[in-house]
Amino acid sequence: MVCAVAFLPGTASARPAALPDAPAAASAPASASDAASMSYVVNVRPGKGTSARVEKAIAKAGGSVVIAYDRIGVIVVHSANPDFAKTIRKVKGVDSAGATRTAPLSAQADDALESERPLTAAEAKAAAGKASAGQDELEPLQWDLPAMKADKAHEISLGSRKVTVGVLDSGVDDTHPDIAPNFDRGASASCLGGIPVQKGDAWRPVSGESDHGMHVAGTIAAAKNGTGVTGVAPGVKVASLKVAEPATGMYYTEAVVCGFVWAADHGVDVTNSSYYTDPWLFNCTTDDDQKALVDAVGRATRYAERKGAVNVAAAGNAKTDLAQDEILDDSSPDDTTPVPRTVKTKDCFDIPSQLPGVVTVSATGAKGIKSSYSNYGKGVIDIAAPGGDSTKYQPPQAPAVDGRILSTLPGGKFGYKAGTSMASPHVAGLAALVKSTHPHASAARVKELMYRQADRMACTDPYDFDGDGKVDAVCEGGRNKNGFYGVGMADALDAVRK
Repeated sequence: MVCAVAFLPGTASARPAALPDAPAAASAPASASDAASMSYVVNVRPGKGTSARVEKAIAKAGGSVVIAYDRIGVIVVHSANPDFAKTIRKVKGVDSAGATRTAPLSAQADDALESERPLTAAEAKAAAGKASAGQDELEPLQWDLPAMKADKAHEISLGSRKVTVGVLDSGVDDTHPDIAPNFDRGASASCLGGIPVQKGDAWRPVSGESDHGMHVAGTIAAAKNGTGVTGVAPGVKVASLKVAEPATGMYYTEAVVCGFVWAADHGVDVTNSSYYTDPWLFNCTTDDDQKALVDAVGRATRYAERKGAVNVAAAGNAKTDLAQDEILDDSSPDDTTPVPRTVKTKDCFDIPSQLPGVVTVSATGAKGIKSSYSNYGKGVIDIAAPGGDSTKYQPPQAPAVDGRILSTLPGGKFGYKAGTSMASPHVAGLAALVKSTHPHASAARVKELMYRQADRMACTDPYDFDGDGKVDAVCEGGRNKNGFYGVGMADALDAVRK
């Protein structure tokens, strides 16, 4: 399954250390002088005054400022001083500071894990022959749309062109026929290294890079244009905020912070984050470095929500109960050598999905039950949406042929993926439909409507996804809200008529 694995001149919220259209530091090979450098976030009280004072201390401690996001008080720094964070934490005005990775800037490994299947020509031809009037050619293969009543919603509304969803991910190919009609170039940028860049269509995935973000974008807003697939909100716009490093597939804090701030400052109404922020699966506030990462990303998500954006994120694919008191994390840090540790969930968080205000999405399969891989947890999951599952476990009804989610891939292609990474964009699309119906609604109001309109789902009990007679997970809670499905299944039809 797919791992859940998201400034121009005159933008006052950030002060880049380089020219605004210069390539981000992490998007190019590190120089010899960067060989032992690490990336840090330093969190201070918002405002230029505090930042200016702290920046002097940063230089004295052997750090160089990459960019300062004054509006939220987050400064991105590179330093080769191994004691940089320890030193800067003692400076007056610094709330927290920590390394954003455990590998030097020039020594990262690719630990990305993906599983997909391209759409075959035979399947495409068969689907096109079964498409009814008003359907795109491949829509018969999209069992996920009727699962959340999106097909019925499209008879009423496709969503508003005034609404934009920002995809914080590995980049979006805006030349794809299903994406081009709805792409928002003005709201798109690459945020690699923490610096927003628009020059050279930097938001696009490069050759050999993950197609994860492209798949996500199609689920949200693939155009309803008679060909290809159909998005949940095919009438809204989609923007690419590239936050995953091409060579490693890592989503580091400085890029994620940049993505949310850029979205906030460029009128993005909804953000989608189908990833966790590397290198820690859980960031513990009892650790000085990890506390700084929680602080930085939390400031960015809160800023985006204050500016009107609904932030939606994937719950993760470890089939783990996130509500239990302790969890074994044996995958972190994932950019060097993982060291098994037991984390206390009251102190440790998957970011951005477990940050306050962020909509956390679990995944369901074609049979309408929790996907075999999906994380869950009472009080953690907010809402459920189709994310797909193994066809062996949850086969769809004909004419659909695959239990995973069909969406766009770079180069005009299509393919299947499954994961909470695929469930989250269904809810991002839902939020876009709600915002289209209620254009003046605040982010809080949009979330309230999504939750109220969701179709209630009782716990699956017993939950035995592979039918071997053994219970695979235990769902806690009632019909109105529980650990598997939150408030229930996302309902696109109610989003456009209520």
